[in-house]
Amino acid sequence: MNSELAIIRIKNLRLRTYIGINDDEIANRQDVIINVVIHYPAEKATLSDNMGDALNYRTITKEIIALVENNRFGLLEKLTNDVLSIASKHHWVSHCMVEVDKPHALRFADSVSLQLSYSKN
Repeated sequence: MNSELAIIRIKNLRLRTYIGINDDEIANRQDVIINVVIHYPAEKATLSDNMGDALNYRTITKEIIALVENNRFGLLEKLTNDVLSIASKHHWVSHCMVEVDKPHALRFADSVSLQLSYSKN
């Protein structure tokens, strides 16, 4: 049976970056946890078993890692949007969702997260 829609999930990508506007956040790297969901048509890949016919999640993940680890972000919104731009840039992507968690951002909460999504018109 052929599947037309593939859903790639990159789960709990744990990275460290400079994120925030307080002095200690600017001076010290913090943990972030990134989850990405990418929808794309994969019928060609399911028939050919050829990497050239599939969306390469390893390449996408490497780009996200480089972005997060090599930059500074004041806002969670900016970081999340930049990750979404990487995850959704391939012309095959029909829908994409990115959620970035910032553990221990609030005193009595496990984390604060922000989610953004993209859908092709």
